[in-house]
Amino acid sequence: MNGPLNFLENNKDKIIELQSLLTSIPAIAPEGGGDGELEKCQALEKWLRENGITDLQRFDSPDSRVACGFRPNLVATIAGEDSALGEKGSSDAAVRSNEVLPRIWVCAHMDVVPPGDLSLWKTNPWQVSRDEKDGSNGDKIYGRGVEDNQQGLCSAVFAALYFVKNGIKPKHTIKLLFVADEENGSTHGMLYLVKNHPELIRRGDIVLIPDGGDSRDETIEIAEKNLLWLKVHVSGKQTHGSRPDNGSNACLAACALSLTLHELENVFNARDNLFEPNHSTFQPTKREANVGSINIIPGEDTFYMDCRILPCYPLNKVIAKIKEIVFEIERSYDVKVDVSYPQKSESPATSENAPVVLALKSALRKVHGIEAKCIGIGGGTVGAELRREGIDAVVWSTLDDQAHQPNEYCKISNLIKDAETLVEIFGTE
Repeated sequence: MNGPLNFLENNKDKIIELQSLLTSIPAIAPEGGGDGELEKCQALEKWLRENGITDLQRFDSPDSRVACGFRPNLVATIAGEDSALGEKGSSDAAVRSNEVLPRIWVCAHMDVVPPGDLSLWKTNPWQVSRDEKDGSNGDKIYGRGVEDNQQGLCSAVFAALYFVKNGIKPKHTIKLLFVADEENGSTHGMLYLVKNHPELIRRGDIVLIPDGGDSRDETIEIAEKNLLWLKVHVSGKQTHGSRPDNGSNACLAACALSLTLHELENVFNARDNLFEPNHSTFQPTKREANVGSINIIPGEDTFYMDCRILPCYPLNKVIAKIKEIVFEIERSYDVKVDVSYPQKSESPATSENAPVVLALKSALRKVHGIEAKCIGIGGGTVGAELRREGIDAVVWSTLDDQAHQPNEYCKISNLIKDAETLVEIFGTE
C-alpha cells in the first residue's frame, strides 16, 4: 500500500479530472445571473459514487429563483472506527465526555462567482487549462473556481479517497460537506443547515473549512471581523443645475454621509493584532446611477458601504451610532435617508486551545514541519455561522489567494499538500 503522498501524486490525473468536471459547470447564484448549483452537485454526486464514496445525503434549501426550485447541499460520509460506537445517534454530551470520538468535517462550497470581464482572461474560464510556460512546470491549472473553492473541495475528496481506495478505516468518521450559496451570504447553504438540520454538525466535532489561507500554509483563521453591509438611499428634491436653492441635492447629502460614516474608523478605533488590518474599516463601495444629465441636481441617490468591524464592538452599538449620523445629515441637508443592511454577521472566535486548532497544528507540524499561527480575518466565511452555534471551526488551506480574480489558478502541489494534512487528521486521535 502506498503512503498518502504517493497515493495523491499517483492520482494527479484524477484530481485534474474532477477539477475539470466541476469547472465546466458554472454554479452561479441568481444574484450573479446564474441558476444555482444543482447541475454541479449532481455531477459531483455521480463522480463520488463512481469512485467509491457512496454514502451521500442531500439537504435542499427551497429557492424559487432557480429553475429546480431549490439549492442543494451535499454530505458524504466515510465511516470511521467511531461508527462502531453508534456515532450517528450520539449526543453532544457524549462527545464532550469522550464516550464517542468527534467526527471530522471538511466544509467546501460548490458555488462560484461570475468570471467578470472576459477580456481579462487568457483562457476560457469554464475550461481547465495548464500553461507550461507560466513558470510552474504545469503545476498551475486555470479556471473559474479552481481555487475558490474547488481546491478545498478536491483536497477533502482525495484525502477521503486515500482511505476508501486502500480499504483503511479512518480513526474518525469523515464528513465532507459541500454547501450552496456561500458567495452570497449562505442563506441557502450553511445558514439553512444550521437552522433546519441542527443535528448534522454537533458541538465537539472537528470542523475544517479549506476556504482561505496563505501560500506558506502557516496561518489558521479562528476569528472574523463582524460584517455589516449598508445600502443607503437618500431622498431629496430634484432641480435644475443652475438653481440648487430650489431643491435638496441628494448626491451632496450622500457624499457627506459616506464620508462621515467612513470616519467611524476613528470612533470604533480599537486595535487587535490578530487581524490584518488590525482595526475596523468603514468603506464606501458601490454607487447606483442617479440622473441622466450633468445639469440636473439629483433628488435620489443610493450608495453602499462594506464595514468590517472588530469583534469587540457589537453591531447593535455600531448601528446606533449610524442612526445618530443619519439624523444629523437629514437635518443639515433637508433630505430623508433610508438605511438597510444586505448583510449583517457577528460571531465569537474559536479558542486557540480548541481541539480543532490543536489537531490541525499537530498535523501541520508532523507532516510538513510547519509551526502555524492563529489569525483573524476581515472576510466572511461559513465559519461564522458555526461559531455562533457554539461549534468550533477553523479556516485554513495553502493557496495563493486567487479568489474572484481573472485567470484564477490552483496549484496542484498546494491541493496535494492540504490533502496530506487532512489524511493525518482523519487518521489520528
